[in-house]
Amino acid sequence: MAPSATLSHLHRPDGSATYTHNGYCIIGAVNGPIEVLRRDELAEEATVEVNVRMAVGVGSPKERHLETVLTNTLRGIILTRRMPRCLVQITLQVHSSAEEHTSLGSKFNSNLLLLPHLLHTSLLSLLSASIPLSTTLTSSLVATTPTSPGPVISPTAQSFLRHPPTALHVFTFSGDRKLLLSESEGTFDHEQWDEACEAAEEVCCKVSGGVEIGEGMEVEGVDENLEEWLRRVVREKVEGEQRWKGAS
Repeated sequence: MAPSATLSHLHRPDGSATYTHNGYCIIGAVNGPIEVLRRDELAEEATVEVNVRMAVGVGSPKERHLETVLTNTLRGIILTRRMPRCLVQITLQVHSSAEEHTSLGSKFNSNLLLLPHLLHTSLLSLLSASIPLSTTLTSSLVATTPTSPGPVISPTAQSFLRHPPTALHVFTFSGDRKLLLSESEGTFDHEQWDEACEAAEEVCCKVSGGVEIGEGMEVEGVDENLEEWLRRVVREKVEGEQRWKGAS
Protein backbone atom coordinates (compact mmCIF):
# COMPACT_ATOMS: atom_id res chain seq x y z
CA MET A 1 0.00 0.00 0.00
CA ALA A 2 1.32 3.42 -0.97
CA PRO A 3 1.75 6.08 1.75
CA SER A 4 -1.00 8.62 2.40
CA ALA A 5 -0.91 11.99 4.12
CA THR A 6 -3.24 14.69 5.41
CA LEU A 7 -1.90 18.21 5.94
CA SER A 8 -2.99 21.10 8.19
CA HIS A 9 -5.85 19.26 9.87
CA LEU A 10 -5.03 20.38 13.44
CA HIS A 11 -6.07 23.92 14.36
CA ARG A 12 -3.91 24.86 17.34
CA PRO A 13 -0.39 24.17 15.93
CA ASP A 14 1.17 26.32 13.22
CA GLY A 15 1.41 23.24 11.03
CA SER A 16 0.35 19.61 11.18
CA ALA A 17 0.32 16.38 9.20
CA THR A 18 -0.78 12.77 9.54
CA TYR A 19 1.27 10.17 7.68
CA THR A 20 0.17 6.56 7.18
CA HIS A 21 2.14 3.72 5.61
CA ASN A 22 2.57 -0.04 6.12
CA GLY A 23 0.55 -0.15 9.33
CA TYR A 24 2.16 2.95 10.88
CA CYS A 25 0.23 6.15 11.52
CA ILE A 26 2.09 9.21 12.81
CA ILE A 27 0.55 12.56 13.73
CA GLY A 28 2.92 15.53 13.60
CA ALA A 29 2.54 19.09 14.86
CA VAL A 30 4.91 22.04 14.44
CA ASN A 31 4.99 25.30 16.36
CA GLY A 32 7.43 27.96 15.28
CA PRO A 33 9.13 30.22 15.21
CA ILE A 34 8.18 30.81 18.84
CA GLU A 35 9.88 32.11 21.96
CA VAL A 36 12.64 29.89 23.29
CA LEU A 37 13.78 29.39 26.86
CA ARG A 38 16.86 31.44 27.72
CA ARG A 39 18.94 28.33 28.47
CA ASP A 40 18.19 26.92 24.98
CA GLU A 41 18.57 30.19 23.10
CA LEU A 42 21.12 30.38 20.28
CA ALA A 43 22.35 33.82 19.28
CA GLU A 44 22.67 33.22 15.53
CA GLU A 45 20.16 30.49 14.72
CA ALA A 46 16.93 28.85 15.78
CA THR A 47 16.75 25.98 18.22
CA VAL A 48 15.15 22.78 16.86
CA GLU A 49 13.33 20.58 19.35
CA VAL A 50 11.82 17.20 18.48
CA ASN A 51 9.52 15.23 20.82
CA VAL A 52 8.53 11.65 20.02
CA ARG A 53 5.57 10.15 21.88
CA MET A 54 4.72 6.49 21.52
CA ALA A 55 1.18 5.17 21.29
CA VAL A 56 1.57 3.04 24.43
CA GLY A 57 3.79 3.47 27.48
CA VAL A 58 6.08 6.21 28.68
CA GLY A 59 9.22 7.57 27.10
CA SER A 60 12.35 5.42 27.04
CA PRO A 61 15.94 5.65 25.73
CA LYS A 62 14.58 4.41 22.39
CA GLU A 63 12.53 7.58 21.94
CA ARG A 64 15.40 9.77 23.15
CA HIS A 65 17.69 8.24 20.53
CA LEU A 66 15.09 8.80 17.81
CA GLU A 67 14.71 12.43 18.92
CA THR A 68 18.47 12.96 18.64
CA VAL A 69 18.65 11.45 15.15
CA LEU A 70 15.63 13.44 13.97
CA THR A 71 16.91 16.70 15.44
CA ASN A 72 20.32 16.36 13.80
CA THR A 73 18.77 15.48 10.44
CA LEU A 74 16.07 18.17 10.40
CA ARG A 75 18.48 20.86 11.58
CA GLY A 76 20.38 20.25 8.35
CA ILE A 77 17.42 21.25 6.14
CA ILE A 78 15.73 23.97 8.26
CA LEU A 79 17.06 27.46 7.56
CA THR A 80 17.72 28.11 11.23
CA ARG A 81 19.81 31.25 10.62
CA ARG A 82 16.73 33.04 9.33
CA MET A 83 15.11 32.66 12.77
CA PRO A 84 17.75 33.49 15.42
CA ARG A 85 16.80 33.28 19.11
CA CYS A 86 13.63 31.34 18.25
CA LEU A 87 12.35 27.80 18.68
CA VAL A 88 10.99 25.36 16.10
CA GLN A 89 9.16 22.67 18.07
CA ILE A 90 8.19 19.41 16.38
CA THR A 91 5.94 16.92 18.19
CA LEU A 92 5.43 13.44 16.73
CA GLN A 93 2.70 11.24 18.16
CA VAL A 94 2.71 7.58 17.12
CA HIS A 95 -0.99 6.83 16.72
CA SER A 96 -0.58 3.20 15.64
CA SER A 97 2.23 0.89 14.56
CA ALA A 98 2.60 -2.47 12.86
CA GLU A 99 3.94 -3.97 16.10
CA GLU A 100 0.54 -3.48 17.77
CA HIS A 101 -1.35 -5.69 15.31
CA THR A 102 1.24 -8.42 14.70
CA SER A 103 3.87 -10.36 16.62
CA LEU A 104 6.53 -8.15 15.01
CA GLY A 105 7.19 -6.27 18.24
CA SER A 106 8.20 -9.43 20.08
CA LYS A 107 10.71 -10.38 17.37
CA PHE A 108 12.16 -7.03 16.28
CA ASN A 109 12.95 -4.12 18.57
CA SER A 110 14.55 -1.70 16.18
CA ASN A 111 14.29 2.08 15.97
CA LEU A 112 14.81 1.84 12.23
CA LEU A 113 11.30 0.46 11.62
CA LEU A 114 9.78 3.77 12.73
CA LEU A 115 12.44 6.26 11.61
CA PRO A 116 11.39 6.82 7.93
CA HIS A 117 7.78 7.44 8.96
CA LEU A 118 8.84 9.97 11.59
CA LEU A 119 11.03 11.79 9.06
CA HIS A 120 8.24 12.03 6.48
CA THR A 121 5.75 13.23 9.09
CA SER A 122 8.21 15.85 10.30
CA LEU A 123 8.84 17.17 6.80
CA LEU A 124 5.13 17.39 5.94
CA SER A 125 4.43 19.17 9.22
CA LEU A 126 7.24 21.67 8.57
CA LEU A 127 5.85 22.36 5.09
CA SER A 128 2.39 22.83 6.57
CA ALA A 129 3.79 25.37 9.05
CA SER A 130 5.66 27.24 6.26
CA ILE A 131 8.99 26.81 8.04
CA PRO A 132 11.77 27.87 5.63
CA LEU A 133 13.72 24.86 4.36
CA SER A 134 16.83 24.58 2.23
CA THR A 135 15.56 21.35 0.62
CA THR A 136 13.11 18.50 1.12
CA LEU A 137 13.92 14.94 2.14
CA THR A 138 12.67 11.42 1.51
CA SER A 139 13.55 8.32 3.48
CA SER A 140 13.28 4.59 2.94
CA LEU A 141 13.70 1.42 5.00
CA VAL A 142 15.65 -1.32 3.24
CA ALA A 143 15.93 -4.91 4.46
CA THR A 144 18.42 -7.61 3.52
CA THR A 145 17.09 -11.17 3.82
CA PRO A 146 18.81 -14.50 3.16
CA THR A 147 15.87 -15.63 0.98
CA SER A 148 15.85 -12.61 -1.31
CA PRO A 149 18.39 -12.10 -4.13
CA GLY A 150 18.46 -8.36 -3.49
CA PRO A 151 17.37 -5.67 -1.03
CA VAL A 152 13.69 -5.33 -0.10
CA ILE A 153 12.41 -1.76 0.07
CA SER A 154 9.67 -0.67 2.50
CA PRO A 155 8.93 -4.21 3.73
CA THR A 156 5.64 -4.83 5.51
CA ALA A 157 5.24 -6.50 8.91
CA GLN A 158 3.97 -9.66 7.21
CA SER A 159 7.08 -9.88 5.03
CA PHE A 160 9.26 -9.47 8.13
CA LEU A 161 7.55 -12.43 9.74
CA ARG A 162 7.80 -14.57 6.59
CA HIS A 163 11.39 -13.61 5.78
CA PRO A 164 13.30 -12.40 8.87
CA PRO A 165 15.96 -9.88 7.78
CA THR A 166 19.64 -10.19 8.55
CA ALA A 167 20.14 -6.40 8.27
CA LEU A 168 18.05 -3.22 8.25
CA HIS A 169 19.05 0.11 6.73
CA VAL A 170 17.45 3.55 6.67
CA PHE A 171 18.64 6.01 4.02
CA THR A 172 17.48 9.61 3.76
CA PHE A 173 18.12 11.75 0.69
CA SER A 174 17.69 15.46 0.06
CA GLY A 175 15.81 16.90 -2.91
CA ASP A 176 19.08 17.10 -4.87
CA ARG A 177 19.87 13.42 -4.13
CA LYS A 178 22.48 14.01 -1.42
CA LEU A 179 22.65 11.43 1.34
CA LEU A 180 21.52 13.09 4.58
CA LEU A 181 21.24 10.08 6.89
CA SER A 182 22.38 6.47 6.95
CA GLU A 183 21.51 4.18 9.86
CA SER A 184 22.09 0.41 9.79
CA GLU A 185 21.63 -2.59 12.06
CA GLY A 186 22.44 -6.27 11.65
CA THR A 187 25.03 -8.26 9.74
CA PHE A 188 26.06 -7.06 6.28
CA ASP A 189 29.12 -6.35 4.16
CA HIS A 190 30.09 -3.29 2.14
CA GLU A 191 28.65 -4.70 -1.09
CA GLN A 192 25.26 -5.35 0.54
CA TRP A 193 25.25 -1.84 2.03
CA ASP A 194 26.05 -0.33 -1.35
CA GLU A 195 23.22 -2.29 -3.02
CA ALA A 196 20.79 -1.19 -0.31
CA CYS A 197 21.85 2.45 -0.70
CA GLU A 198 21.40 2.36 -4.49
CA ALA A 199 17.97 0.74 -4.13
CA ALA A 200 16.87 3.36 -1.60
CA GLU A 201 18.09 6.19 -3.83
CA GLU A 202 16.03 4.85 -6.73
CA VAL A 203 12.82 4.62 -4.73
CA CYS A 204 13.38 7.96 -2.99
CA CYS A 205 14.46 10.36 -5.68
CA LYS A 206 14.97 8.84 -9.12
CA VAL A 207 14.76 11.68 -11.65
CA SER A 208 12.81 9.85 -14.36
CA GLY A 209 9.14 9.06 -13.83
CA GLY A 210 8.23 6.07 -11.70
CA VAL A 211 10.54 3.59 -10.02
CA GLU A 212 12.69 1.28 -12.05
CA ILE A 213 13.03 -2.10 -10.43
CA GLY A 214 16.52 -3.46 -10.78
CA GLU A 215 17.29 -7.14 -11.13
CA GLY A 216 16.72 -8.93 -7.83
CA MET A 217 15.27 -5.86 -6.12
CA GLU A 218 11.84 -6.03 -4.52
CA VAL A 219 9.65 -3.02 -3.77
CA GLU A 220 6.53 -3.46 -1.67
CA GLY A 221 3.66 -0.98 -1.99
CA VAL A 222 5.55 1.64 -4.05
CA ASP A 223 3.96 2.89 -7.31
CA GLU A 224 5.98 6.10 -7.71
CA ASN A 225 9.19 7.39 -6.22
CA LEU A 226 8.86 9.19 -2.92
CA GLU A 227 10.00 12.54 -4.30
CA GLU A 228 7.15 12.47 -6.82
CA TRP A 229 4.72 11.39 -4.10
CA LEU A 230 5.82 14.25 -1.84
CA ARG A 231 5.42 16.82 -4.62
CA ARG A 232 1.96 15.46 -5.40
CA VAL A 233 0.81 15.72 -1.78
CA VAL A 234 1.99 19.32 -1.47
CA ARG A 235 0.56 20.27 -4.88
CA GLU A 236 -2.86 18.89 -3.97
CA LYS A 237 -2.74 20.80 -0.68
CA VAL A 238 -1.93 24.09 -2.42
CA GLU A 239 -4.57 23.54 -5.11
CA GLY A 240 -7.17 22.91 -2.41
CA GLU A 241 -6.30 26.14 -0.64
CA GLN A 242 -6.51 28.11 -3.91
CA ARG A 243 -10.03 26.96 -4.82
CA TRP A 244 -11.53 30.16 -3.43
CA LYS A 245 -9.89 32.09 -6.26
CA GLY A 246 -11.80 30.15 -8.88
CA ALA A 247 -15.08 30.55 -6.99
CA SER A 248 -14.79 34.32 -6.63
